[in-house]
Amino acid sequence: MSAAGTDRPVRIGILGAGFVSELYLRALEHIRGHDVTAISGRNAERATKQAERFGIPTAVTGVDDLVGRDDVDLVLVGVPHDLHVEAVSAAAAAGKAVVCTKPLGRNAAEAQACLDAVERAGVWHGYAETEVFAPGLVKAKQLVDAGAIGRVTWVRAREAHGNPHAHARDKERMGGGPLRGLGCHCVAIGRWFLEGAQPVEVMAWGDRLVRDDVTSEDSAVMLVRFDDGRLVQVEAGWTHVAGLDVRNEIHGSHGWIGTDETGSTGLRAFAGNPAGYVVEKAGSTQGWITPVPDEPWTYGYHAELAHFVDCFRRGEAPRQTLRDGVVDNAVIDAGYRSMASRSWEPVALPAAG
Repeated sequence: MSAAGTDRPVRIGILGAGFVSELYLRALEHIRGHDVTAISGRNAERATKQAERFGIPTAVTGVDDLVGRDDVDLVLVGVPHDLHVEAVSAAAAAGKAVVCTKPLGRNAAEAQACLDAVERAGVWHGYAETEVFAPGLVKAKQLVDAGAIGRVTWVRAREAHGNPHAHARDKERMGGGPLRGLGCHCVAIGRWFLEGAQPVEVMAWGDRLVRDDVTSEDSAVMLVRFDDGRLVQVEAGWTHVAGLDVRNEIHGSHGWIGTDETGSTGLRAFAGNPAGYVVEKAGSTQGWITPVPDEPWTYGYHAELAHFVDCFRRGEAPRQTLRDGVVDNAVIDAGYRSMASRSWEPVALPAAG
């Protein structure tokens, strides 16, 4: 990875004007050392509205219109998964640094194509996996690193909700179902807490139990065995009608840590009338509700983007690069093979870079 390094603010171009890009922009408002100079969206009206809302000087509608700009140093990719290879490749070919949202591709081959593009161009790159920057998990990792629970032996990670985005309901566009779109978070968490170990094989189950509006599984469970015998358990689904359920357990030889990002927010309310926006993927806006006070902060967007901006300015590799996105996708690929074979499947890891 080439060193970036600059004393001036990093000039960021946002590729995408939808949901995840809004979370990025809300977080960037609180981060120093950058300027958002342009935003691109296929929907010109939406891109213009986002630009006006967040004070962005320029709104465009094409990938090339953004990556070719002289006032963009780093392209932040926030478009659906099936567009990642095109977006990352175009940015890298234009000599721009790249940060791409999860999952990096619809499979490990697409993720590898993204990695190949940035390595071929020699540009700085980061993988926007928010969970390893979420404050609760960061504190849990600090406790683990301090030896508070001894040696981590098993990690359980769960992410589920009942309202997938429209593009996610098509397994061709998603590259699967919730195991791909949500399970990528869980795999990244597990790998982070089992630092130093490598995933070697996977056993997974998935099925469509409830929903008739998706073309993939709506529920999945996956066990990932690492080369030192330790395990990560992944649970992902689109059938949790109560809303967004993000919980993790880190089990060690001398203790346990649990996190609950969306269920223990410190805020509980009974809304006799509709409350409006409550939380991402909320099951209801009325009755008993558990709002998340600051979603970008709670989910890790602030810390993630501050880290990327700081690393870019220093010319250092970030905590998560596109190589991490390839590994996470390779694990999930093995999971889908296991769903079909109903047996343990090996993980085909990328060659060390």
